[in-house]
Amino acid sequence: MTGRPQRWLVPLLAMLLIAAAAMSLLAGTVWLRPGEALAAVFGDRPSVAGLIVTEIRMPRVILGMMIGGMLGLTGACLQGLLRNPLAEPGLLGISAGASFGAVIAIYFGFAAGFTLATPLFGLAGAFVTAAVALILSRGGGTLSLILAGSALSSIAGAGVVLALNLAPNPYAAYEIMTWLMGSLVDRSWDHVKLTAPFMAAGGALLFLTRRSLDALALGEAQAESLGINVAQTRLLALLGTALGVGAATAVAGIVGFVGLVAPHLMRPLVGHQPGRILLPAALTGAILVTLADIATRTIVLGGMPLNLGVFTSMIGAPFFLWLVLHVRKRTP
Repeated sequence: MTGRPQRWLVPLLAMLLIAAAAMSLLAGTVWLRPGEALAAVFGDRPSVAGLIVTEIRMPRVILGMMIGGMLGLTGACLQGLLRNPLAEPGLLGISAGASFGAVIAIYFGFAAGFTLATPLFGLAGAFVTAAVALILSRGGGTLSLILAGSALSSIAGAGVVLALNLAPNPYAAYEIMTWLMGSLVDRSWDHVKLTAPFMAAGGALLFLTRRSLDALALGEAQAESLGINVAQTRLLALLGTALGVGAATAVAGIVGFVGLVAPHLMRPLVGHQPGRILLPAALTGAILVTLADIATRTIVLGGMPLNLGVFTSMIGAPFFLWLVLHVRKRTP
């Protein structure tokens, strides 16, 4: 496929994202009319609608777009780097590490004493996991990186289960479980300010791998023969994932399958070129999370609203099953 489709693809995705964000500002327990939302944003008089839009929904929408964009971008980068269509941000153990860090903050009561303790501990967990994975896989190639990530993910998962088992009280266990299910409820501008620099830095590092990913599609040996520094590309991808996904998981909990689904939706439209899929996958991930967040505010099952991570899993798990069957059918 030629490069022509991407000329309309990115503007189309950008318009869809703007439409989804606008809808997200209106949706909720209290639905707003477009005129009310515009008056709330640009009007001079303070109002209840203004508080709802500017202090509750707008930071939530921005955070959702940032998280979805980062998950989609990371998934596309890792699938190109590892040459594995099933790769996603959780494969390197960074999501699990961020989760374990956040659970430590809840378990030991730091979250109760400081509002941003949970995301800060989550970020620390992501960075520690990335550093250990890098040390363990040093000089061992891509397979070694995957194995190190899988091992660290298992260890972090065991730590989360242990914390649930030894939770000091039912409230702590409930808080840990709620956080693990992923949510954007009660997220504020403080959360946006805390995570935005890490996600921006992570996104920039991941985009730097763009040219190398196209060469890596031919294999590591062929890429090196073309002058690509594979070790440097792997380091950029790992640091970018640690910064971006670590920040996303730290602030919203586990939001699964977005990094897996978004690249696959865009891959046929960009000619299956790993380098060209990064921006469309990021925009698609942002759209998916924004729409999923709207769904969690409007869909109620059994009198209970759905958590963001639960909803994305309900949509992503069948897609993952289809993907496995599709890959198996194409494997000789």
